[in-house]
Amino acid sequence: MDWEPEHGPGRSRLVLLEMAQRRARSADAEAHHGLVERDPQKDPLESLKILTGTANPELAQRICAQLGVEVGQATIGQFEDGEIQVRIDENIRGLDVFVVQPTMPPAENMMSLLVMLDACRRASARRVTAVVPYYGYERQDRKDQPRVPITAKLVANLITIAGADRMISMDLHSPQIQGFFDIPFDHLYAAPVMIEYFLRKQLDDLVVVAPDIGSVKMARAYAKRLNAELALVDKRRPKPDAVEVMNIIGDVEGKNVVFFDDVISTGRTLCQAADAMRANGAREIYAGATHAVLADGAAERLLASPIREVVVTDTIPHDPARLNEKFTVLSVGGLLGEAIRRIHEERSLSSLFV
Repeated sequence: MDWEPEHGPGRSRLVLLEMAQRRARSADAEAHHGLVERDPQKDPLESLKILTGTANPELAQRICAQLGVEVGQATIGQFEDGEIQVRIDENIRGLDVFVVQPTMPPAENMMSLLVMLDACRRASARRVTAVVPYYGYERQDRKDQPRVPITAKLVANLITIAGADRMISMDLHSPQIQGFFDIPFDHLYAAPVMIEYFLRKQLDDLVVVAPDIGSVKMARAYAKRLNAELALVDKRRPKPDAVEVMNIIGDVEGKNVVFFDDVISTGRTLCQAADAMRANGAREIYAGATHAVLADGAAERLLASPIREVVVTDTIPHDPARLNEKFTVLSVGGLLGEAIRRIHEERSLSSLFV
């Protein structure tokens, strides 16, 4: 039947149908000439972009090597007055963007992260994830004295307001910091990398020692995976950054000892605990920590201690010339890369936890 209505709902439906057919033909023509983007299902990482700040570009390179992608193009510098200047040098509209930037001192690292997050948000990225391997300002996580800030919460607010839709970090000083964020937070652990390394050493009569009460849970998890015994150093702090070892709970005499902690700052805790281990008859003494902050004098202090080897990760970069022969640096780039892949593909991270 050739008749079609000139007015009314029937005519409107025919017009809409013709418009839809024209759009379909146009899309087919563009696809034929290669003018449309590839189906993301065929290349899951096509819509993924890794950007890095200036704090740890080497780690970002290792993450990208794990993923088989290139680091995104961005220019990060300073204006003449010292203010942070950021420019994203490629189109990230509609992409899943991950910004890799630990926030250890100086404070410019934190500011660079915030400015990069804001730049990505304003560039219309589909999702922006802050990848902060070391979460700076995390030790002030509660108000334990009058008139002090909760800086860890302040930083969480800044990261969220700057434009982060998701957060990735590793071995927080206090896991409850995750609760300071109102966005999804993926808390990873360096344990798989550490455990693999120490299993290869095949240490017999091994005892995992918690250097303080707060590290007992971590030490217990390591002891279980390493099939080792557990011991504890009871200590007190008469003043900030000063440690007095009081007692050792557990048997270390004639055994190999390894400490595990989340961070090494001044190194005094490890050194005094190692002295206590040696005084109680321990054989070889090792230490493992995720974040090597290493304040001034820490590396030299550890060199002079009874510790045979200090194993750290690359969440914080260090000049190899600054680290002495006792230090071994393991990379968490592969672990972070796999986590990023699974987040991008909307898959579970559970198997990455130990």
